[in-house]
Amino acid sequence: MTIHQLSVFLENKAGTLVNLFETLKKAKIQLIATTVADTVEYGICRIVCTEPLRAYETLKKADVAVTLSDVFAIEMDNKPGSAADAISIISKEGIAITYLYSFIIGGKGVLILRTDNADKAKEVILLNHLRLIAETDLAKLV
Repeated sequence: MTIHQLSVFLENKAGTLVNLFETLKKAKIQLIATTVADTVEYGICRIVCTEPLRAYETLKKADVAVTLSDVFAIEMDNKPGSAADAISIISKEGIAITYLYSFIIGGKGVLILRTDNADKAKEVILLNHLRLIAETDLAKLV
């Protein structure tokens, strides 16, 4: 079970991020989590939101360079070491985590991650009883 994440490619200049957020605001799409990674010339803004498919269509219509991808959302207890424990379980199976970010919502920690082998990661996550969050359940926590 995965959730949808938007990846938006932005020029690395003033105003591009606020324009992105204003577009989603006008569409009344609630952001749940965002992260920005940058290079000298461009940035990638990754977004988890309440309505990712509608957000994707909204951004496409606004000529924004956006892709939609599947990522894992793992619920954790909000206590020190929970993220380390979850990452350790996945890494010990030889699965590389290509990127990860986290946030707290509804009193629970959430890890958003993408791996180099989604099928194997899903198997490891389920076998080790890590709690995956469904997209609809994540949106209900907002």
